[in-house]
Amino acid sequence: MRYSALSIVTNALSGNRNWKPVWREPEPKAEYDVVIVGGGGHGLSTAYYLAKEFGITNVAVVEKGWLGSGNIGRNTTIVRSNYGLPGNTPFYEFSLKLWEGLEQDFNYNAMMSQRGVLNLFHSDGQRDAFARRGNAMRLEGVDAELVDQAAVRKMYPFLDFDNARFPIQGGLLQRRGGTARHDAVAWGYARGADSRGVDLIQNCEVTGFVIEGGVFKGVETTRGTIKAKKVGVAVAGSTTRVMHKTGLRLPIESHVLQAFVTEGLKPFLDGVVSFGVGHFYISQSDKGGLVFGGDLDGYNSYAQRGNLPMIEHVCEAGMSLMPAIGRARILRNWGGVMDMTMDGSPIIDKTPIDGFFLNCGWCYGGFKATPASGFCFAHLIAREEPHPVAVAYRLDRFEKGYLLDEERTGAQPNLH
Repeated sequence: MRYSALSIVTNALSGNRNWKPVWREPEPKAEYDVVIVGGGGHGLSTAYYLAKEFGITNVAVVEKGWLGSGNIGRNTTIVRSNYGLPGNTPFYEFSLKLWEGLEQDFNYNAMMSQRGVLNLFHSDGQRDAFARRGNAMRLEGVDAELVDQAAVRKMYPFLDFDNARFPIQGGLLQRRGGTARHDAVAWGYARGADSRGVDLIQNCEVTGFVIEGGVFKGVETTRGTIKAKKVGVAVAGSTTRVMHKTGLRLPIESHVLQAFVTEGLKPFLDGVVSFGVGHFYISQSDKGGLVFGGDLDGYNSYAQRGNLPMIEHVCEAGMSLMPAIGRARILRNWGGVMDMTMDGSPIIDKTPIDGFFLNCGWCYGGFKATPASGFCFAHLIAREEPHPVAVAYRLDRFEKGYLLDEERTGAQPNLH
C-alpha cells in the first residue's frame, strides 16, 4: 500500500479498518543470497538498497530484538554533512543528498527538516579551524557559511554571548543540515525493503557463523541455521561481541552515549546548535521538547543506559551556552551503545573471510550516515568493491597508518 492523501481519506471514511501491516512477519527460509545481521538503520537501509538499486531481493535481515531497537531509535536525530577531510566530505554529502529525497524515495514520512546546523566557535584559533573546514566543504560543492557574532545573535539572541570563559564569536552554518525522526527512518526503510521481497526476521539472534576453509557459508541463529552466499554485519555497538564469534578482533571499543529530552516548550529554537567548547548539541523537536547530548560516558559498556556524572557534565555545558535551559525539566534520558574506532571514522569493508562484509565504527556519525552507509554497504556486497565515496573507510587503515581522524572522537585508549 502506498501512502498518500487519498489513502488517508479513503481509510478514514472506512473507519481505518483497511490499513495493511507495514511489513510481513516471515519465517526464515533455509537459504538466502545475502543475510544482513542487524535490524537497525544501517542494516535496513542496506537491505533496501540491495533490492532497489542492485536487484538483489533474496535477502534476510536478522535482528535479535525488534526492528529499530538499537541506536537508530536512541540518538539526537541530527543530519549534516559539514566535514572537511577528503575521505569524509564526499561520503556525508552523498548521504545528505539521499536524505533530501528520502521520504519520496521510500514513501514514508521521516519528518526530515532542513532547519540548519550551526557550530559555534569561541576563539580566534577555533574560528580559523572552522574557516578551513568551511572552505574545504565549499571546494567540494557543499554549502557552508562562516557567520559572525552579530549574525548568530540575530538567529539565537538567548545564547550567552558574554560568557567570560567561552564568549561566542561566531559559527559555521550549514543551512541544508537539520533533523529527522529517527525511528521513522527505520520504519520507512523496513517497509521499503519488505515491499521489494526482503524478509525482516525479528527476535532472531545470531549465535554463530558457519565458516569452512575461510569461506562464509551461513549463520547460526536462535531460529535455526540459515545458509547464505554472503553476510553483512551492521550491529553498531554490538560489533565486537558479534565479530568475536568469527575470531576477528577489531580496533573498536563500545561506549555509552547519553541523550536527553526536556518537557515540551513553545517553539524558540528553530535549528541545531552545537557548543564549540563543551561538546554540547541541542535542537527542539516538533513536540516542543529540547533534544540534546554531549560526550561519551567514558567507560566501556554494552548497557543502553548512562550515569549521573555525565548528566551533570552535559547539563553544565548546556547552562554555559544557554542559561535559560536551567528552567526546563528533563523528562527522560537514554543511552546508545557506540562502536568507537580509534580514529573516530567508520569501517565499510570486506573481511579476510570470503563472503563476509563489515559495516561498523560509526562513533558519533551513525544516524546522519544512515542512507549513504546502507547504499555503500549494498554496493560493496553486490559488486565486491567499495563505492567511490567510501574508499577511505577500509579496515586495514589501522594497520597501515592511514587514519581519518577529523573530529577527534575516537575511543582514545591512551586516556583510560
